[in-house]
Amino acid sequence: MGFRARWLFLPKHFPLQLAFKCYKLIFLHKRPHEMKKLFALLTILTIISPAIAQKGKVYTVISPNKEIIVQVDVADKITYSLQHESQELILGSPISVTLADGTIFGKKDKVKKALSNSVDEIIKPIFWKRNEIVNKYNEIILTFKEFKLTFRVYDDGAAWRFSPMVDSPEILVKEEEVSFNFTHDYAAYVSHTNNNTFQHSYENTYTKGKLSELSDSLTMLPFLVEGKSDLKMVITEADLYDYPGFHVKKDKENPQKITGTFPGFPKETKVGGHSNFNKIVVSREDYIAKIEGTRDLPWRAIIISTEDRELLDNDMVYKLSRAPEGDFSWVKPGKVAWDWWNALNLRGVGFEAGINTASYKYFIDFASKNNFEYVNLDEGWSDQFDLLKLAEDIDVKKIFSYAEEKEVDIILWCVWHTLDKQLDEAMEQFAEWGVKGIKVDFMDRDDQEAVNFYWRVAEVAAKYKIAVNFHGAFKPTGLNRTFPNVINQEAVRGLEYNKFAEPDGTTPDHAATIPFIRMVAGPMDYTPGAMTNANKADFKVVFERPMSQGTRSAQLGMYIVYEAPLVMLADAPTSYEAEPEILEFLSKVPSTWDNTKAIDGEVGEFAVIARQKGDTWYIGGISNWEAREIGVNLSFLGEGNYEATIYKDGPNAERVGEDYVKETQKVTAIDRLVFDVAPGGGFAVILKKIKN
Repeated sequence: MGFRARWLFLPKHFPLQLAFKCYKLIFLHKRPHEMKKLFALLTILTIISPAIAQKGKVYTVISPNKEIIVQVDVADKITYSLQHESQELILGSPISVTLADGTIFGKKDKVKKALSNSVDEIIKPIFWKRNEIVNKYNEIILTFKEFKLTFRVYDDGAAWRFSPMVDSPEILVKEEEVSFNFTHDYAAYVSHTNNNTFQHSYENTYTKGKLSELSDSLTMLPFLVEGKSDLKMVITEADLYDYPGFHVKKDKENPQKITGTFPGFPKETKVGGHSNFNKIVVSREDYIAKIEGTRDLPWRAIIISTEDRELLDNDMVYKLSRAPEGDFSWVKPGKVAWDWWNALNLRGVGFEAGINTASYKYFIDFASKNNFEYVNLDEGWSDQFDLLKLAEDIDVKKIFSYAEEKEVDIILWCVWHTLDKQLDEAMEQFAEWGVKGIKVDFMDRDDQEAVNFYWRVAEVAAKYKIAVNFHGAFKPTGLNRTFPNVINQEAVRGLEYNKFAEPDGTTPDHAATIPFIRMVAGPMDYTPGAMTNANKADFKVVFERPMSQGTRSAQLGMYIVYEAPLVMLADAPTSYEAEPEILEFLSKVPSTWDNTKAIDGEVGEFAVIARQKGDTWYIGGISNWEAREIGVNLSFLGEGNYEATIYKDGPNAERVGEDYVKETQKVTAIDRLVFDVAPGGGFAVILKKIKN
């Protein structure tokens, strides 16, 4: 059989360059041990090629480990497809950008230049979940007449972005087409908006169902799609700058297809919502963004894992975001004594607790004694519509002075639209008072106006060396890399819902889901640390005397499992002081790490993570409402002997959530710890290396 006959076995649209390489390897080199593998590869490609190759020119990008393949088809429309090894995940999915003047990037465009690029570098964050991040990928940059399109493929996912190149200081983006045409009616974990609008807090639970069964409500990012053989895909975005964030919705014509949708640029707004803390969009323009003619748009990312645990330790959003400029060495992560969740329920203190000077001095003393870096003053320290007008029944300046004396830093809570009106003036005053952080709340939007507010606050706060914690916020998109003073972000249904969200609050099932989905986007201010811990039957929503669902040990485990460089101590100082062993743990556990290892987990079931600080390792585990046995292999420890201090569910934790056991034992890397985890339970372990 000659060359021509052999070629006929290849599909009609098989990429010729790849076909030629296969021909040379198989028929010219004639290595029998390789021919079998290559014929298998050809068989796979023969099957999948008609599905992913269209009429246009196809460009292929393969991950460094050769497991992920992205093909970009430039025809009448630009489409992309994605597969992992032999599993097709996404069929030809159209992407484009439409301008208000009718110009469409991605329709009947011709490639002028195609540039391939490979990067293998190390990123060294100022602080994060590890000291060094491997940034290794292959990419292709396609240049057209008025835009560029970049596809980047990592070993754990892929991303793309458009980059307009229009000779104009300003263009109007009418819409961006983002689509995910999945190959099957996969199951998905999604979090819907409450009111099917773009005005919400990103604080809902996740529900699981087939793509075809999704409701017509808007779905927030990130969301998770299950492939076959335990493969998972998390969809999100990165490097969101001067542009709206996007949500997704089910395609009405194709139940296996998910499409992006963007909030229009605000046309008219008004103050409203809860206590007039929101800025409500009354009407929107018929375009989504005003942008410069030449710039990069945000990355659209597909993060892939073959084991659930891999999602517990993913850096893609961070890697895709722009690097910081300037000196951020002054930024101080840490733990925060927080007033709002516990309603200032101090006990046995000899004064009336509340929003007053005596109470906050107590919080400051508590933080100082236990080496906690911050005290947060939530609502009540000022007129929340004038940040320079201090409350009359509290001596805020005296509190600042006392905190400085005790070497404790202060974080101030504020309403976003008030801060926006007084930004420079307020920040200058905060810096003069000695404020080291702000907690900005109630944005509840991700249109371009709101996104730009985040960047504006981050930039001005950095000027005055003030850290920022965004609440009532959209999901992280890498701003914490660009501005490391953006030290945490909410965008999660956290412990606060146990104060007011009847009847379910926030459950262990939810707590065991968010590390695999929401946390993939970046740090989250879940605010753990409840000291009243109830089982499912006994739990009640009580605003002034809140409790957690699940066990005490699960609350401790969250300080290790959840990524939060700025982490709250949700309960009252006196509640912790009544439990010296718990307070000792909270005083020791770090909030940033030198290294992280995802140990085990299943979405919505349980999660186990090990993190290192210096020569000490910490292990955290949390479970849903199902009791289970969890084993942890300690091989990550390396050489040497360690003393393990273990906090685990007690024998009665299923009935009384506060029941826990603290014990110590000597361990090495060849040992294995086994935990009998109660419903809603967990554990925390400190592994301190024993010096010879």
